[in-house]
Amino acid sequence: MKRRGLATRMKLNQTLFALALAGASLAHAQSSEPVDHAAHHTQSAASEQARWSEGEVRKVNREAGKLTLRHGPLENLDMPAMTMVFTVADPKLLDGLNEGDKVRFAADRKDGKFVVTAIERVSSAP
Repeated sequence: MKRRGLATRMKLNQTLFALALAGASLAHAQSSEPVDHAAHHTQSAASEQARWSEGEVRKVNREAGKLTLRHGPLENLDMPAMTMVFTVADPKLLDGLNEGDKVRFAADRKDGKFVVTAIERVSSAP
């Protein structure tokens, strides 16, 4: 009989502990600072926009998978406007590009190299 009482008491203690833990979690969740999800998405959109820059194609080297661009500031790379050679993330990005084309592109630094990760032609060379 004592064993049965001990088992019942242990189950009761476990249940009370679980309820206390759940109550504490709810109280903490309600007292936490509210999360501003809209601001988070705005920051994400702003950082995505900062990756994009405008430029002009100066040279296309399809064999080497490289592209020379005269570009505006690259905010995400903390880089001023200049002309430089980029590696392309995918050689298909070079398809249809010609010297003199105006482009909009995104670039990142990967393994110490500056890499064009996306590019779109804004206007063709005259």
